[in-house]
Amino acid sequence: MVVSNDISLPTEEELTVTELNLSTSALRAGAFHLGKSCENPNNEFMLCRLELDDPRACISEGKVVTRCALDFFRKVKKSCYEEFTQYATCLDKSSGNMAFRHCRKTQGMFDKCMKDNFDMDRPDYGYFTQAKIHSTERPAPPKREKTVYKDATPGLPEDYPKPPAKYGSRFHWID
Repeated sequence: MVVSNDISLPTEEELTVTELNLSTSALRAGAFHLGKSCENPNNEFMLCRLELDDPRACISEGKVVTRCALDFFRKVKKSCYEEFTQYATCLDKSSGNMAFRHCRKTQGMFDKCMKDNFDMDRPDYGYFTQAKIHSTERPAPPKREKTVYKDATPGLPEDYPKPPAKYGSRFHWID
């Protein structure tokens, strides 16, 4: 994006939010439940980004997503800290690519804790790839008019002579 004088950039205060200070293994351990818990704010943010095609217009939606993630991990820390930590540690230490297959027992303990404390099941495999309809209160963006360009190369006139190909057809199976 090219920045010129007529473009207003957000201030430092608008961009400052509390960071989600977690390791990759912790984010990976909580990813499925986090995605389910914060699905609506995340869909709202992504819809804003796709419709408006301007990151500056979606700062408030992004803050809501971050706040939702912070709240989710605070609740997990209060109720399922031990199970979550064991699962995240297992993911971190069991393989070089944090594969889930090595940690199914600790995953089961964490999933049970989430079910018991928050009545939240782990989403089914493929849940996040299913098509869903997201309803929003935000007004739809104005439709962009499609630019129609004049044809740069006019076609041949209808009466232009079209002799047969000198060496036959390029399609050798057609004669």
